Amino acid sequence: MFNLNGRNALVTGSSQGIGLALARGLAKAGATIVLNGRDIGKLEATAESLRSDGATVHLLPFDVTDHATAGTAVDSFETEVGPVDILVNNAGMQHRGPLENFDVEAFQKLLQTNISSVFNVGQAVANHMIPRGRGKIINIASVQSRLARTGIAPYTATKGAVANLTKGMATDWARYGLQCNAIAPGYFETPLNAALVADAEFTAWLKQRTPAGRWGKVEELAGACVYLASDEASFVNGHVLYVDGGLTVSL
Repeated sequence: MFNLNGRNALVTGSSQGIGLALARGLAKAGATIVLNGRDIGKLEATAESLRSDGATVHLLPFDVTDHATAGTAVDSFETEVGPVDILVNNAGMQHRGPLENFDVEAFQKLLQTNISSVFNVGQAVANHMIPRGRGKIINIASVQSRLARTGIAPYTATKGAVANLTKGMATDWARYGLQCNAIAPGYFETPLNAALVADAEFTAWLKQRTPAGRWGKVEELAGACVYLASDEASFVNGHVLYVDGGLTVSL
C-alpha cells in the first residue's frame, strides 16, 4: 500500500518548509521528486539533501505565477524526462496587515502566488494527465480555507479560493481519471510562520486554542500527501483534508 515507485512528483515551492517536507515524504514512498522554485541555489542544496537520503531528484525552476512559463516548463519536462504523475501545488506566501489599509500591491501578489499558481501549474499538468487517463493533483490549502483570523483577511481569501478551485478541478477532471484533492494544514513551524512561532503570546494562544495543544511539525503532513498521491485514494476526489490538531472542529 501507498507505493509510489516509478512515479514523478512535482512539488512547487519545495526548497524549504512544507514543500520540502512533502517532497521528502513522497521520496520515502518511492517517488522521483521534481523540485520547483525560483532560487537555483536553494533548489540545488535541497536536491543534495534529498539525494543523500537516497532520493532521485530533478530540478525544474520556474515562476509559478507566470502562466506561459509554467506551461513551457511542464511541457519540456514531459518531453525530455517523463510524465508528471503527481502534482503538489504548494507554492505560497503570507502578508499580514489590517484589511482597512492593506497594501494593494501586496494583495495582488498574494492572489498571484497563492491562487494563480494553482491554476497555472494545475492546468499545465492536467493537459498531459487527461490524455493518459490518470493523475494526482494535491493543492495546499489551510485552516484559513474555513476560518478567519485578524490581520490576514487577504490570505484567508486566497486559501478559501484554493479549496474551492480544488473542488472545481475534481468536478471537471474526475471523469478523465484524475484525483484532485487538497491538504489544509493548521499551524506548523515553518519559515512562513517564524514570526508567530517566536511570539510567546501567540504560541500560548495557539496551544490553548488547538486540542492537540501544540504547533504541528511539517513531517506530520507527509502521510496525508502520500495517501492522496497513492492508488489507495483512487475514489477520493474534491476533498479538503484538514491536518490541524483538531483546530477546525473545536470552539
